[in-house]
Amino acid sequence: MEKNENLSEELDELQEEMIDDDTSEALDEDDAASEYNDSAAQFADMEEALAEANDKYLRLYAEYDNYRKRTAKEKTETYQNASVQCVEKLLPVLDSFERSLEAECGDENFKNGMNMIYNQFRNFLTQMNVTEIEALGAEFDPNVHNAIQQQDGTDYASNHVCSVFQKGYMLGDKLVRPAMVAVAI
Repeated sequence: MEKNENLSEELDELQEEMIDDDTSEALDEDDAASEYNDSAAQFADMEEALAEANDKYLRLYAEYDNYRKRTAKEKTETYQNASVQCVEKLLPVLDSFERSLEAECGDENFKNGMNMIYNQFRNFLTQMNVTEIEALGAEFDPNVHNAIQQQDGTDYASNHVCSVFQKGYMLGDKLVRPAMVAVAI
């Protein structure tokens, strides 16, 4: 009987060990699943943080690119506006020069010297991309012509410039001064 009791005790111990092993295996499986869930959650959080950082980067890059383009455009416009103002202030001097060249002068050397200076002035304006607006005989364009008079009975077609009182000028594609003209009716 003693053998039976020993066997019975051994059997009970084995059963308890098996239960403990099953429980520990179940706990190990639960721990592994818990660790996997924690890792997956951390991975999802990291992916979300990466996506957010990438979005911030793209927005910052786009903002910087817009800033760079805007400042380049402003710089160009500022330069062009300054050039227009400078040329605008020089045009009355050019007008006076042209009137003085049309005046009678007895000294040919003086007249030649004035012509040379005038040509230098015109070359400077050409280098600055300043062009004279075609007016005489052209169709009236209110964007570049300032009509101050209408004339009847001219050799020009209706709505065409028949007389120019003051020349107009453009700097590139920007109007510096409109031409003051008379228009045939």
